[in-house]
Amino acid sequence: MPKEPSFENAIAFAAELIRIPGLSGREGDVAQRVLEEMQALGFSDVRADEVGNVIGVTPGLGKAPPVLLNCHLDVVDEGDHDAWETPPFAGEIVDDVLHGRGAMDIKGPLALMTYAAAGLSELAQGDIIVAHTVFEERGGLGMKHLLDSSLVNPGAVILGEATHGDVCIGHRGRAELEVTIEGIAGHASVPERASNPLDLVGGVLAAITDLADDERCDPVLGQSNAVATMVRVLPESHNVIPDRAVVVIDWRVLPDTSEQDMVAELSARIRSRLGDIPEGLSYHVELATERQRTYTGQENDWGLFTPSFLMDPEHRVVRAAAEAVGRRDGATGDADVRPWKFATDGGWSCGVFGIPTLGFAPGEERYAHTNCEQLSLEEARWAFARYPALVTAVQESLRA
Repeated sequence: MPKEPSFENAIAFAAELIRIPGLSGREGDVAQRVLEEMQALGFSDVRADEVGNVIGVTPGLGKAPPVLLNCHLDVVDEGDHDAWETPPFAGEIVDDVLHGRGAMDIKGPLALMTYAAAGLSELAQGDIIVAHTVFEERGGLGMKHLLDSSLVNPGAVILGEATHGDVCIGHRGRAELEVTIEGIAGHASVPERASNPLDLVGGVLAAITDLADDERCDPVLGQSNAVATMVRVLPESHNVIPDRAVVVIDWRVLPDTSEQDMVAELSARIRSRLGDIPEGLSYHVELATERQRTYTGQENDWGLFTPSFLMDPEHRVVRAAAEAVGRRDGATGDADVRPWKFATDGGWSCGVFGIPTLGFAPGEERYAHTNCEQLSLEEARWAFARYPALVTAVQESLRA
């Protein structure tokens, strides 16, 4: 007998998932628990793919294209536990609010979406694919692999990233760039024998500020912005002039911006700021890459660039979704349609693969990646009740 797909059971499952840490690349225990829950809920074809994405299907009547419901399995680091008002992995409910790392980004919505899809087992016009992916927080390897592999071929994607009950239709892209400054190391007592790469950091930071002041703006997505987030040096000894300094930049970019465009523009800004480079120093700009190892053992060299995307607000899938969801405040009318501030796996599903993609989930963006992450259960209950209408409307719109 399948488990009852009720709201109460979904929230209990969400709280349980919060108690299981799962940074990017370490999602294995979370994935296993999600697999078990999908099986208990009666999903068909429950499995994990080679990179660890968890997939289950609610079979439909074959009268509409399949819809993919997606959340991610990984969360960001919780930081200092003492800085949290409630323990980050306790999954506590206080005053009708679920607290903890992943409460709204994204284990709470993951549980709600999974349970809502299970409840549509005899109502769906087409298949409902539920796929929860790995490495979203580090660029989206899981989603890209899922769609590259053709294991799923949805007509539309609904993301469970927090929208506070609105319908979200896009976001700026996110790139992580690095400026590596090379010098000559030396003892701090005799700096004249060294070439200090830190001498150029000020000019590099000024060039990044120039990017941040750029006036390029999209009428829906807003302005591109860039900010320095870290400076690393090697070696790290406090009495040694380093031979390398690396400045890390988080750049939120607009559509049609390529890796080559970003590298060329930042390089030009730095040249303008630095002028002639002293002998013994040099620098280069590149997209940051990292070796990503999934919990299943797959290794990939991954460029840290999540593409942007933007759906037409008048697209039939978007209009159907906004009408089906309605307004959270109970007023008459369609849901508000807007972009996210942060990046999501929609940059892959829509921006690269061209699949109509939107987002709908409870939760406020301002709590994401903070030490007060939380999810209102009142809002969660309302959103849970809207998922059946949302999925049905999206599938109907795909038949048009």
